[in-house]
This record gives sequence, structure tokens and C-alpha cells, in this order.
Amino acid sequence: MDLHAACADLAAIAQARPLAVVHGVSATMDKRCRELGIKVQTLTSPSGHSSRYTPPALRDVYVQAAETVNQQIIEGLSQRDCAATGFIGAQIAVFGERKKAIRSLVKGRIRLVRDDYSGRISSVSALPLRECIAAGSVPVLPPMAQSADGALNVDGDRAAAAVAAALGADTLIILSNVRGLYRDFPREDSLVSEVPATQLESALGWAQGRMKRKVLAAQEALQGGVSRVIIADGRQPQPLRQALAGAGTRFSK
Repeated sequence: MDLHAACADLAAIAQARPLAVVHGVSATMDKRCRELGIKVQTLTSPSGHSSRYTPPALRDVYVQAAETVNQQIIEGLSQRDCAATGFIGAQIAVFGERKKAIRSLVKGRIRLVRDDYSGRISSVSALPLRECIAAGSVPVLPPMAQSADGALNVDGDRAAAAVAAALGADTLIILSNVRGLYRDFPREDSLVSEVPATQLESALGWAQGRMKRKVLAAQEALQGGVSRVIIADGRQPQPLRQALAGAGTRFSK
């Protein structure tokens, strides 16, 4: 994703409507791991969902990467006269529960992974986010949740869905490194422009790799009361405004 283009877009949109930002950390995390000589590993569930393996030694690196990206977005918005507030550290507004044992496919066999610090989202504290928006500032949230086991790595797209539902948002935009959902990826002519509620299960079947979680996040957002979800290309100029104008894949009730 082009962070510069996204911040410019967010600042322009914030002049016309309230918004909140939930960001990812994958690119920054991968860079940090390369610098530290740490091998990036993923866990893949039997159903095909993949997530970053975050053992105790890697959790601090994850937190640092999240803090870095959070600050970059706040500075990018501030440079464009858009006030922003980071909900990170002691201000984390997303809460979750650590997955004590994760079923993961390893060389064709299912293994139980017990030292991973990822988790499922249990709730969102909407009040401080609403107060932030009412004060004219944009809440900026990392893909982290607070728990009894400390900070957890949570999926950014599903965190965004939970935040959107908690705030009663009308629209959730999820940026990706592709144009949207494809019925037969990577065939460009198989791009799906509209997914009504009746086709959500089919959409989960079409999705490949990380797109599965984005479609799952879209489903959760709609179930939480969000009116529409758009998965769009974050690599293009004005990615958010293009999404609002009709680009990408739109999910609706």
C-alpha cells in the first residue's frame, strides 16, 4: 500500500465525514524481521486461513512495528492539517483473548501450536473512539488487542470490522494489494464487482490466501450492522476515494 497516497486521501475525506483508521503492520514487520535475521513464519489452519506466527520472542518486535506504523500515519495526517490520535500502548481500544492452542497444518499434518501470541477479538471500547471523533480527531488503531496475556497480534481486517461495527459505521473500506475479490484469481476478467449477502459463502470459496480473511472481515462487519464493505486496491492514487466512487468489490446487505 502507498502510505503517502492513503494519508492524503484520508485527510481529504476527513474534511467531509468522520472516520477511523485501522492499519496493518505486515510490510514493516517483514522489514524488521529481515534486519534482525528472523525467519518469517505463518500458521495455516485446516480451513486455509493463514496468520503470522507470533511466539514470545517476536511479540516485542510486533509491538514496535505497530507503534512505528501508527506514528507514521499520525504524522502523515498531521502534515496535511488533519488531527489524529493513536490508540496504542495503554490506549488500546480493542480487547481480545489469546488462542491457547492453534491447529496448524505443518507438512500435511495438523499440529497444535501453543506458544503463539495471536488472539480473537472479544470487544471494542467505542466510547473513547467516539469522543476522539467528536473532538475533531481521527482515531488510528493498530492490529493489536489487549488481553490478560498482554498485547496480542490480531488480524487487521477483522479488527477493522469490529471497530466499524462498534462505531455504527456506514462504510468499511479494506485496502489490499489487488483490485478486489476474484472469482478465479489471478484472472483479471474474474474480478467480482458486487457481492450481495446471499453470495457471501460463495465469496469465501472464491477467496485465496489472505483474501479469505478480508472476505471474512466483510462478512463480520455486515453482521455487525455496517451497511457496505469495499475491498479495493491500496496501490493506486486516491485509493479510498476511488473505492467510494465504485472501484473494487462491494459487499452489501
